Amino acid sequence: MSRLVERDAHGPVKLDADDVDPEKGDIAVCRCGLSDEHPFCDGSHRATADESPDETYCYDADGERRVVVDVVCEADADAEERDGDEDANETG
Repeated sequence: MSRLVERDAHGPVKLDADDVDPEKGDIAVCRCGLSDEHPFCDGSHRATADESPDETYCYDADGERRVVVDVVCEADADAEERDGDEDANETG
C-alpha cells in the first residue's frame, strides 16, 4: 500500500491549550499524512525534511520515498480503458 501525500506544510499543527487533553498532554495534528497515529503527529514528517518543493513524492508503507512522475485517477484510468475498448471494437 502506498499513499500520495500532497502537503503545504513541513510539520504538525500544535494545538493551543483549549485543545489539549488533560490526560494526554500536548497534542499535535499531522499535516504530512505519513503518521501511523493519524490524525495525530508521530514525528514521521521528519522524513520529508529534504524534499524538493518542485516535486511530488509517494511514501510506501515501509517508508520508502519515490518521486511521483504522473498521477492518474481511477476514474480517468477507467475512462481511458473504455475508450481503448471502443477503439478496438471499431477497428476489429
